Amino acid sequence: MARVLFVVFGGLAYLIFFATFLYLIAFVGDLPGVPRTVDHGPAGDRITAFIVDLGLIGLFGLQHTIMARQGFKRGWTAIVPKPVERSVYVLFASIALLILFAFWRPIPQPVWAVENPLAVSVIWGLFALGWLIVLSSTFLINHFELFGLKQVYQNLRGAAPSPPRFRQPFFYRLVRHPLYAGFIIAFWATPEMTLGHLLFSVGMTIYILIAIPYEERDLVGALGDDYASYRGRVGMLFPRLRRASPSTPPLEARDS
Repeated sequence: MARVLFVVFGGLAYLIFFATFLYLIAFVGDLPGVPRTVDHGPAGDRITAFIVDLGLIGLFGLQHTIMARQGFKRGWTAIVPKPVERSVYVLFASIALLILFAFWRPIPQPVWAVENPLAVSVIWGLFALGWLIVLSSTFLINHFELFGLKQVYQNLRGAAPSPPRFRQPFFYRLVRHPLYAGFIIAFWATPEMTLGHLLFSVGMTIYILIAIPYEERDLVGALGDDYASYRGRVGMLFPRLRRASPSTPPLEARDS
């Protein structure tokens, strides 16, 4: 019965995440049809809005950074059953974003506005490309494991968790963190940048740059020399223009 309940919980956490992810696209893009976006919501003075918004970004960053660390996970799984640990993380991450959506205070002062129709179309194309990179990157590294569904399914079957294996599928041959690169593209690609949107983009980009070294330390711990070598050869967020030394043979991907 516990295994079935874990599957139900994992499925609900995933559905909440996916709805939150879709709302995030509308929120960042200031798209119609949603009650609040990065540029539309309760009005307020600029200083208060800046403080509130900065606090919301900080809350999101702290939740992601702390709960993703191996030291936290070791203590956390003494309370939370290991099969649903990832689903709980996904749920908390979704809640952190929902709080950001609910309490975000727009700062509507314009920073730039692109009026050329062709340029506007190109920018919206980049916005869509960023989100496409984000979503496709999750499937390249195992979407269902990343969001906790694989773990609860394996537990239901009584199967042991799969050991981590190093792989370099598609985007990951060009950059180490295409998912983060996609987010950065999506956050910044807007034909009308307001001060509030700029604060969001800068804050989230800084969070990503701070989070990557912590994440890579965990990856080196889990994957060892394979990932250390990969980190030395492949760019973090942008492809490297220079090639690796001929004395350094390319590392082949491993199937998971």
